[in-house]
Amino acid sequence: MKNKVLTPEQSQRLQNKREKEIRKWEKEKARPQRAYYMAFLVFIICVVYITDEIASQIGTLMKTEIATDLLAKYGESSIGFLDIAGMVAIPFSLLSLFYKPLADRYGRKLFLIINTFGMSLAMFIIFLSGNLYVYLIGVCVMSFFVPHDMQVVYIMETAPPKYRATMYSLVKAVATFGIMLVPLLRRMLMTENSQWRMVYLVPAVIGMVISFIALIFTKETDAFIDSRLRHLKMSDEEREKEKLKKDSQGAQGGFVAAVKFVAHHKQLRWLYVTVALSTIGVLITMHYQTIISYGYAENYLAQGLFSSLEKALNSVAVNEVTSALFLFPIGSGIAQLVHGFISDKWGRKCSSVVVAVITIISLVLFSLGSKQGWSPYIVGLFSGASVGAFWSCGDIIALMVSESAPTNLRSSIISTQFLAMGFGYIIAYGVGLPLITALGNSAISKIVLYLALPGLLISLVVLIAKVKETKGANLHDVTGSEWD
Repeated sequence: MKNKVLTPEQSQRLQNKREKEIRKWEKEKARPQRAYYMAFLVFIICVVYITDEIASQIGTLMKTEIATDLLAKYGESSIGFLDIAGMVAIPFSLLSLFYKPLADRYGRKLFLIINTFGMSLAMFIIFLSGNLYVYLIGVCVMSFFVPHDMQVVYIMETAPPKYRATMYSLVKAVATFGIMLVPLLRRMLMTENSQWRMVYLVPAVIGMVISFIALIFTKETDAFIDSRLRHLKMSDEEREKEKLKKDSQGAQGGFVAAVKFVAHHKQLRWLYVTVALSTIGVLITMHYQTIISYGYAENYLAQGLFSSLEKALNSVAVNEVTSALFLFPIGSGIAQLVHGFISDKWGRKCSSVVVAVITIISLVLFSLGSKQGWSPYIVGLFSGASVGAFWSCGDIIALMVSESAPTNLRSSIISTQFLAMGFGYIIAYGVGLPLITALGNSAISKIVLYLALPGLLISLVVLIAKVKETKGANLHDVTGSEWD
């Protein structure tokens, strides 16, 4: 399709618009950078990242209390029912796929601020929720803003290249440990599980304040400004050549082409099988807090320490569960640090096997430990290790997929990986949640073990037997046929 021919007046208006935007970005780039700006920016990004991590995790960290309180008036208390109701947020997560690319047009800073404020607003709405419907509105808002991760792009484009990986690791570690704010607030603000809303208020306010500070004091990234100015200053001929080049490159990829390529190459086929089976383990990330809560509550009920499960749950919510959650981010952070070192030292496959084994062993131990009344700090450490190792395993497999795909199809193949993940989500949501709703919250531990463990174990066998090492692969030369 040919480009529309513009009238002289339209061309002039377009040129005036470009020149106005050029002046805007040149003025932004010329803003003086004060001493210690980088240290200040790292602080801002750390707080933003902590807000993001808390927004991502707080629903799971508070799930038992939320279900018990919000569903009581409906004659329900099922965690499965709450999760099924929460599926209303899925379309909002999908909408974010169209929202993300806007940062390439309008800048990183704008979306760093909008996303941080949006996540904070979502937590504030949940703080105000007096019923399930308002709570779900907050969940939908959160599902839209959480996937964007603009703080990651910001630090990557701002940090000096020599220290980029180090700074990202530092910020990520701080963000992971920042999750400890949730159990700290549980201890300070909750005397019974019906007071769970107060825990949402503090990170909501912190996020809103930091978004306002970022608006006033942070600069747009130089990488974005340079890229945008380069595009705006192109001649019409240069812009047309760039468009044709992008169109030509895009024609090499695409969803259908990527699926066909995966189907015809053994390495990618087996990696997708591994992804499909291991993703069933997402049940662990959804229910670790509930497993801990009901494990301790049922243990104390069996010992005759409480007259009802409800009273036992109320007690463990402000005691054992809160204590366990203090160690959760430490276990998670350690598990995530391990895989990076092993991956670069001994290879992706070795690292994948190690973190998969950590996921499985830690899952069994924190499930068993809560039922046996172990120290909540040990239980929390193992729960964090299981969840952190699970996500690390997914990160490494995604890296292996990337290193097994040719350049012209790499982005498309990474996108189609969600097809394989869909199998795991279908089992987790389509089988796990109905079972939890039917059998009750007390059965969650067994349901997670019976569904997640076989998936993780079989995926581990496939990984060891069928997937080849990709460490050292030259991303420019990979054809995808090396392992056929």
